[in-house]
Amino acid sequence: MSARTKARKRAIDILYAADIRHTTIPQSLAMEAERAANEPARMVSWLYARDIVDGVVDHREEIDELIETYSQGWTLSRMPTIDRAILRIGIWEILYNDAVPHAVAIDEAVEAAKVLSTDDSAGFVNGLLGRIAQTAPSA
Repeated sequence: MSARTKARKRAIDILYAADIRHTTIPQSLAMEAERAANEPARMVSWLYARDIVDGVVDHREEIDELIETYSQGWTLSRMPTIDRAILRIGIWEILYNDAVPHAVAIDEAVEAAKVLSTDDSAGFVNGLLGRIAQTAPSA
């Protein structure tokens, strides 16, 4: 597994934990930062995970609005918690990280959904991110 894939998984964990524990994302991020400081082997993936989470926090309103707009009949509250985290990361990478090609962001999100979520989630994530990528500037 690449360092960026590990970082995405860590970012999913941080966003998911905040949602499930009903804490703020910065609180969840701080707990993970403390853990990363005590485990030097995790430092490689930590830096990009932090970039992702910070980016999601900075653009959360717009990201969530896009999820609501493109999810066709699904509200954020109705989606599985893990899907929300995966979608937020995928949208952030598509819209705000020029270093990641859209196809890579979508593929990584779909893989995460296959491993971590329901049987239908991979297709849902793929379709939603694909529609958003079509409207986004090319990376």
